Amino acid sequence: MKVGDNVWLESKNIHLNRPSKKLDQKRYELFRILKDIGLGAFQLELLKGWMIHNMFNEDLLTRFREPYYQGQYMGPAPLPTIINNEEEYEVEEVQKHRKQGREMQYLVHWKDYRDKHNQ
Repeated sequence: MKVGDNVWLESKNIHLNRPSKKLDQKRYELFRILKDIGLGAFQLELLKGWMIHNMFNEDLLTRFREPYYQGQYMGPAPLPTIINNEEEYEVEEVQKHRKQGREMQYLVHWKDYRDKHNQ
């Protein structure tokens, strides 16, 4: 990897306010490498809202490669809207529902997300 390359950032050590790590993304965004710090460390150009240090070990970075086929391209999931320090998502459609004991459970499709993010 070199300065100017686009890389995926692994979500291994990044903790967000998600209900479960299992439901979280495995990689975040495409970030550009700003500086090669040395000894396998790189400085990335992060989004303005991210309040984390911008230097990462090369083990947490994956070089971006253009997809070979058009159907392989899956852009990253959009970042949630932050309102009152809480993540907010917009519901596009309630796909199913069922009664579980005394409660109703709903299968929700979130706006601007793929089907794999349904909850």
